[in-house]
Amino acid sequence: MTRLAEHLSIGQVADRSGVPHTALRFYEDKGLISSERSAGNQRRYSRSVLRRIAFIRAAQRVGLSLDDISSALETLPKDHAPTKADWARLSRGWQDELDARIDALQRLRDRLTGCVGCGCLSLRSCGLYNADDQMSRFGPGAGKLRPASEGGI
Repeated sequence: MTRLAEHLSIGQVADRSGVPHTALRFYEDKGLISSERSAGNQRRYSRSVLRRIAFIRAAQRVGLSLDDISSALETLPKDHAPTKADWARLSRGWQDELDARIDALQRLRDRLTGCVGCGCLSLRSCGLYNADDQMSRFGPGAGKLRPASEGGI
């Protein structure tokens, strides 16, 4: 059996993670991942970077910001792969935020389904209609669709 290499090139990391080279360099610029340089000044990544990248991608898929992801990664060990306990701690910390996002998405889905279903014949109660930009006084975005806790009406 062949022993796995401890360090991977950027091409190997891109192939293994499915993340383009450009995104890997971006993640590195943002401090989300790190590499060492070879004698020829080529990036070499620890194998544990694959778990960090998988974490970054999963967190992005559920809508977490790069700032949130960066803050979380700062609490993890940089010199070895995070443990199951590390991941469990992070997921517990995000549970309330993710539950709130799920609730908001479900409410948005239900409102949009109703809006599409009605054909927007009832502009007085439409969650998207904004005659004469009256909603601008409540701030940017679709104020009628935001929960009151986030400045919606």
